[in-house]
Amino acid sequence: MTESDFTPYEPDVDTPNAARMYDYYLGGKDNYPADREAAQKIMALGPSRDICIANRRFLGRAVRLAAQNGIRQFLDLGTGLPTQENVHEVAKRVAPDSRVVYVDYDPVVLAHARALRAIDDTTTVVQEDVRRPEKILENPDVLRLIDFSEPVAVLFVAILHCLTAEEDPWGVVREFAARMAPGSHLIVTHLTDDAHPEVGAAAREVYDDATAPLIHRDHAAISRFFEGFEVLEPGVTVVNEWRPDDAEDRDRPGGEWFYVGMGRKP
Repeated sequence: MTESDFTPYEPDVDTPNAARMYDYYLGGKDNYPADREAAQKIMALGPSRDICIANRRFLGRAVRLAAQNGIRQFLDLGTGLPTQENVHEVAKRVAPDSRVVYVDYDPVVLAHARALRAIDDTTTVVQEDVRRPEKILENPDVLRLIDFSEPVAVLFVAILHCLTAEEDPWGVVREFAARMAPGSHLIVTHLTDDAHPEVGAAAREVYDDATAPLIHRDHAAISRFFEGFEVLEPGVTVVNEWRPDDAEDRDRPGGEWFYVGMGRKP
């Protein structure tokens, strides 16, 4: 990327920002009082920090498995603010030749993306909106690192629940799936309130005032994202049950709030 890829950005510090709220849940420092106030309302409803940590740890397990399965290119959509155990860090520990493209449209995220420019020429950040798959699939920086004729891991981690039904998140996934070569991996995590519908309703009200909505979906709706894929064991399940590394992963509170899964394209 060049300096021209970035425009000066003055953050809106008065509106809760979904990416900065997530950063706060994870214990980060890239957030403002409005973000913390909204996040604390969510945290009062349940173990939000544990929920986000569980999701982040799943990301690491899934990327590691994809790399062990031979995937050498990763497209992370709606990446959010950089934190520990980013996709490129996990993938390159298994396969140093891995190529990673991060995609986000949020100026908060992009303002922090400069740090990734210094890694090497196999990792980049692209400013695009996941709701416009054609723009991402045609982006020259994406195509410089991602060869869609070869297997690729496409990640929708904690992003699809920010898309409304009118924005058709299943159609978004299908557009990427259509370009993915056989052997490619689809990785999805999505919030649900199946176990706690009343709490879910209260959480959605908090996000009504944030930069992105919160849309809880049930198991059947989330499983639809994997149509056309062979879902790897243990299937689409709560995050604690997806190949936990240890007892801490299995027993972390709040795991029932995330359904997660990985599929392989035949």
